Amino acid sequence: MYDTIELLSASLLAIFAIYVAYHFLRAIRLVPQQEAQIVERLGNYHKTLEAGFHALIPFVDEVRYKQDLREQAIPVQPQDCFTEDNVRVRVDGVIYLSVTDPVNASYGVTDYRFAAIQLAQTTTRSVIGRMELDTTFQERALISSRVVDVLSEVEQAWGIKVHRYEIKNIDTPRTVQQAMERQMTAERERRATVARSEGQQESTINDAEGEKQELINESEGEREKRINEAEGRAEEIKAIADATAEAIEQVARAVNSPGGEEAVKLQLAEQYLHALAKLGRRENQILLPTNLTSYDHIIDGLALDDFKVEAITDAQGDGAPESISADGDPSTDGPDSQPSQQS
Repeated sequence: MYDTIELLSASLLAIFAIYVAYHFLRAIRLVPQQEAQIVERLGNYHKTLEAGFHALIPFVDEVRYKQDLREQAIPVQPQDCFTEDNVRVRVDGVIYLSVTDPVNASYGVTDYRFAAIQLAQTTTRSVIGRMELDTTFQERALISSRVVDVLSEVEQAWGIKVHRYEIKNIDTPRTVQQAMERQMTAERERRATVARSEGQQESTINDAEGEKQELINESEGEREKRINEAEGRAEEIKAIADATAEAIEQVARAVNSPGGEEAVKLQLAEQYLHALAKLGRRENQILLPTNLTSYDHIIDGLALDDFKVEAITDAQGDGAPESISADGDPSTDGPDSQPSQQS
């Protein structure tokens, strides 16, 4: 009996020693990086253990909570939402947050992860309920920012920091998807029709502009052509007039030179004979004098001996001839002068 009591006492003492040793070992804490541990002393908050070595009082101090300070990606399970036009959609997402105050994260809310998920879901349902179906696909950023704003209101109380919220999927029923596909097909066909009509309109405008420019260019070219032709004819007429004037001046100077009168008479006689030679053509119908064969009589009839050319010097004394008369009297340029007759 005594041995049994001793054995029992030794067993209890060993168990107690192990229990005390266990608590002493637990009083030594090695906190890893990016982790915080909440210590309670006799049931009350005592301090927060940061990264490093810490020694606690056994049986008095106890680590109640451990908080991970790293950024966490918390998935939000799919949920059914109804849009403003009464279309059911399933929406899920991901919350990115981190613990900034381990004390509030431990005592401010029972489970900040679960609470953040629930708040994100309710906010998403509320925001989508005020949008139409087409708007929900276009305003994902608006939905995400609204959820972040709502979660930001409880950050201090819960000791967390919400960085962003991303919507992963917005699923619609199969019937709605088919309707949307038909709508998108009709929209693409409408855009293609509009694009074709705009292209035809641009093509018609370009053709009209091209024809207009072509007509303008042709008219300008025709105008330039006519101007050039007119200028060419004017230059030609001016050149002929200058040449004729120069020829007349040279003839006048030649007539006034020694032997000029005899040359004129000889040229006139030669031209007369050439004219007579052409009278024998069949197409000519002429009346001839009876004494046509008498050359001397014809020459005498021309009165070439009475033809004289005199040069009348003008007031400037340039020596240019003014007129030619058959009787040797010079003509004047005055208003009362009469034109002379040549034989």
